[in-house]
Amino acid sequence: MADYKTLDDLFAAVSLDGLRILVRADLNVPMQDGKVSDATRIERVAPTLKELAGHGAKVIVLSHFGRPKGAPEAKYSLKPVAEALGAHVGVPVSFAEDCIGDTAAKAAEAMKPGTILVLENTRFHAGEENNDPDFAKALAGIGNVYINDAFSCAHRAHASTEGITHFLPSYAGRAMEAELNALDAALGNPKRPVVAIVGGAKVSTKIALLGNLVKKVDALVIGGGMANTFLAAQGNKVGKSLCEPDLFDTARHIMANARAAKCDIVLPVDVVIADELKAGVATETVSADAVPEDKMILDVGADTLAHLAGRFETANTVVWNGPLGAFEIPPFDRGTTEAARIVAMRSKQGELVSVAGGGDTVAALNEAGAADDFTYVSAAGGAFLEWMEGVELPGVAALSRS
Repeated sequence: MADYKTLDDLFAAVSLDGLRILVRADLNVPMQDGKVSDATRIERVAPTLKELAGHGAKVIVLSHFGRPKGAPEAKYSLKPVAEALGAHVGVPVSFAEDCIGDTAAKAAEAMKPGTILVLENTRFHAGEENNDPDFAKALAGIGNVYINDAFSCAHRAHASTEGITHFLPSYAGRAMEAELNALDAALGNPKRPVVAIVGGAKVSTKIALLGNLVKKVDALVIGGGMANTFLAAQGNKVGKSLCEPDLFDTARHIMANARAAKCDIVLPVDVVIADELKAGVATETVSADAVPEDKMILDVGADTLAHLAGRFETANTVVWNGPLGAFEIPPFDRGTTEAARIVAMRSKQGELVSVAGGGDTVAALNEAGAADDFTYVSAAGGAFLEWMEGVELPGVAALSRS
């Protein structure tokens, strides 16, 4: 785990009354008809903002929104997001129409202690994504202290996540701290045995992830379309299922590395098959080595679920990324849903530490009604995946250095 400072260190070091605190949040939230349609990321950063404001700080929020091309675009303005933020934090929130220069400086100077200011989209300047030192210095000049509370952006070496830490004392916010603690409990210093679940469509998108996990966990469950490639690499027929024949050697190499590391690779022993991926289609369950040529594998079967339940019963830690089947279309959500509910139940009972992340994973856990009982569900997408791959995240490393 990185050696970084938290808000507790900040409170112990200095009085925040009237201090200008720059907080890097992730306000890149879904919008529909000009309104925030999913406030999860706002809810995650709200405790940090309220705590800082409660200590009398002038809280200045930095964030990107969407994918502007380094210049202002009205549809990517953070103004409507700032209005939504105000409703969640219960603290006066104002908005500045730039994140640097006179506009930002004057807005910051006009603040009263205990209030919040949201600056305009950092990506309206090319220097943000280029991590330009001059732009980072201009951002830093608005505040006295920097807080990063956006783990979901920590895999990018941008000016507002990495460059700014060269100019200001830097700390982790509450959401960042919680994320890093959860990740450390999952793979950094976990209670063993550790079971990792990795699902999804293609092995090609998760080669680095699988390669890292076989060195870290005691059992690696492979599900979704990825499992088809591993089954086929072992000589099983997978019919017309999604499969990547050009990655058979890669799959066999991963399995060999797992054996050397004494990590069990867990593949489906039975599968749910159908003629096509379609709601209401006729299905049957067959052994994983008896898939007809004209059928598709679309979920794991009951025997596989029973085996997974046994794994979860003896595990102390579960890390989850990706569904076990085509969960978006019933009935092929059954495997993911039932497995998730077992993990959630054991977590709720205090028998298991469970950490999950990734867009499809979060959607599947929410659909199963299991997300709230997991120990921690990451709202980060790419950052969570890169962390699982063992990649150093620039935003986190910068906090350690600072």
